[in-house]
Amino acid sequence: MHVTAYRRGRTVRTIAASIVAAAALSLTAACSGDGDGGSDNAGTAHSSASAPASKENQGGKENQGGKEDATGATGVKDAKAQAQKSGGGSESEPVGDCDINKTALSVQKVKSPVNHLLLKATNKAGVDCRLVGYPGLKFGAEAQAATPVNEDSKPQAVVMLAPGESAYAGITTSAADGSGDEGGEIDSLEVFIDGSEDPKPVELPGGSVYVDSAAQVTYWQTDAQTALTW
Repeated sequence: MHVTAYRRGRTVRTIAASIVAAAALSLTAACSGDGDGGSDNAGTAHSSASAPASKENQGGKENQGGKEDATGATGVKDAKAQAQKSGGGSESEPVGDCDINKTALSVQKVKSPVNHLLLKATNKAGVDCRLVGYPGLKFGAEAQAATPVNEDSKPQAVVMLAPGESAYAGITTSAADGSGDEGGEIDSLEVFIDGSEDPKPVELPGGSVYVDSAAQVTYWQTDAQTALTW
C-alpha cells in the first residue's frame, strides 16, 4: 500500500520535473535567438554609418573638382581674349583727324563784332574726328601766305567732333579803325585743315569781302560765341 503510493508520488514528481525542464529549455532558446538577432542588426547598421568613403569614390570627387577648376580658368582666358579681339577698353583705336573731304565748310558774315566772318566746320563722316589747331586761310588767288592766327585764342584741348557736330573759327577781315594796310576786295577763299594736304574752296557771303593786313583767324572752338570774342 505504501509502496504503491510512493511509486505514484515519485512518478508524479518525475513528470513535473520533466515539464519544468522542457519549459526552461524552450525559454532559454527563445531568449538566445532574440539577443543574437538584435546584435547582428545593430552591428550591420553601425558598420554602414561609420564606414569611410572608398578611395575610388574620393578619387572621383577630387578629379571632378580638378576638372571644374581647369574649366573655370579656361573660361576666364577665353573672355579676355575675346575682349582684346573686339578692340574694347584700352585697345580701342584713337580718334583721327577730320577728313576735309568729309567735312562741310561754310562762312557767314556777322553783325557783331564788325569786320568779322564766322567759319563753320561740320563732321560729315560716320566716325568721330578731331580738328587740330586752326584753319589755314588763303584769301584770293594772289595771296602769298596764310592768314595769321590769333595765338590768344588757343583752347585748352583739341576740338573733338562726333558725326554731325560742328566747330567754329572767328575771322577778322580788316581793322575796325581802318588802320590796316594793303586792303582790297577779295572774291575767293580757300580753307586748309590739319591732316589734309589739299584745301577746299569756300564761297564768301555776298561774293566778296574787304581784307587788309589786320586779318586774323582764331583756333577752332566748340561754339560760335567763343570763336567771335577774340
